[in-house]
Amino acid sequence: MDATDVVTAFLLHDDRILLLRRSEKVGSYRGRWAGVSGYVERDPLEQAYVEIEEETGLGRRDLDLIRAGEPLLVHDRANDRLWRVHPFLFAVDDPERIRLDWEHVQRRWVWPGEIEDLDTVPGLAKALQRVRP
Repeated sequence: MDATDVVTAFLLHDDRILLLRRSEKVGSYRGRWAGVSGYVERDPLEQAYVEIEEETGLGRRDLDLIRAGEPLLVHDRANDRLWRVHPFLFAVDDPERIRLDWEHVQRRWVWPGEIEDLDTVPGLAKALQRVRP
């Protein structure tokens, strides 16, 4: 099975991580919590910046890259998919500037340990472990 490359960007503010609830309009994992994510169509870091701008309205000047993690393979057995997740962690100075697009219906700032208790996209907690300081 070939892996599909995706980015997951975690946004950090006051030691909390931004999670977004996926809308019913997206192609996969509707209603689940996720970071900012998307298919890799260019260099993964560049793709992360593109996805963040599209999904939150934040530009490069609003972000500070803290860490780029090693990619990890996530096998979603329920949907018979293999994902290669390229994780990134960015600090956000002004979370009030965040404006969600159609891909998400809700946002929530959580402590990293809370992620395990939420209904998330596959491998989200493991992806965060790759980039946590």
